[in-house]
Amino acid sequence: MRHALGMLVGLLLASAPVAAGDVITQRTVGLELARALAQAAVEACRVDGWQVTAVVVNRAGDIQALLRDSLASRYTMQIAQEKAEAVILSGAASADFRRNRPDIRMEMNHVRGILMLEGGVPIRSGGTLIGALGVSGAPGGDKDERCALVALDKFRERLEFAE
Repeated sequence: MRHALGMLVGLLLASAPVAAGDVITQRTVGLELARALAQAAVEACRVDGWQVTAVVVNRAGDIQALLRDSLASRYTMQIAQEKAEAVILSGAASADFRRNRPDIRMEMNHVRGILMLEGGVPIRSGGTLIGALGVSGAPGGDKDERCALVALDKFRERLEFAE
């Protein structure tokens, strides 16, 4: 009897219609690409003599790769991560977020894990936000951002054709 009841419940559940949105598929940055982007950002800054940290977070804001150059301050790890997380929150480069939302900038800097400073850029594939790259340690956020953009540009083809 117990077995028959279990089969009946299973059949009823199997025949229940699946509503749109019950199961969601998300794209996110993979480990290999995250590691390559972090390495490329650090190398781009090294060309100009800057020791930086590069952090790649996935679309949920979790660290996927972190690379700190030998002489980069340990604080650059937190700053780079929080720049990347600002990108995940806003969907835009951290410089754009900062520029476009001066009305909430001070408040957002008090939100744990978010820094509205230049140096964070979105990682997009096929128009979808799959992660973010944050860089910290160069003499200015504009230079951090430039290193991040050099890294993204280096892997543009992989990002455009990723499935």
